[in-house]
Amino acid sequence: MKKKTLVELQRISATEFKATQKIPVVLILDNIRSALNVGSAFRTADAFLVEKIWLCGITATPPHREILKTALGATETVDWEFAEQTADAIRQVKEKNYRIFAVEQAHNSVLLDDFEVTKNEKYCFIFGNEVGGVSDEVVELSEACVEIPQFGTKHSLNIAVCVGIIVWHTNQLFSKIP
Repeated sequence: MKKKTLVELQRISATEFKATQKIPVVLILDNIRSALNVGSAFRTADAFLVEKIWLCGITATPPHREILKTALGATETVDWEFAEQTADAIRQVKEKNYRIFAVEQAHNSVLLDDFEVTKNEKYCFIFGNEVGGVSDEVVELSEACVEIPQFGTKHSLNIAVCVGIIVWHTNQLFSKIP
């Protein structure tokens, strides 16, 4: 077995990325403390053609050194916007008819295994900070919570891991819609 070269990977340019149709998904980062996690979210959003990222509250914004370290240029390809209050970002996304889901462990949450997407619908996933998760106020503004099933002794995953799991899973669901 041999690793593929960059030429063999046939990656698109930043200009081509901007023109490429994205999956109808927006991410909202609710008061993320680590700029490294923010950079990872950008890189994942680029990898799976996410439309946009909202950075809210204390979440660092580009061109922060730690974001750039993990994003590896994805801050130049993925559209993003800042909102002082997460609720303001949610209102703007709702006005564009996105379905709003907090990624959180909550009563009556939808387990990721059971989460479905529908053709012609748009989705927004909200990720909370590394200590408290998605704020209670933001959970209340969401249509529902999506929960990643976990089976070990820890009660949470790193936000960068959560973004990767949710976005990959959603991308797979959209790829199966005719």
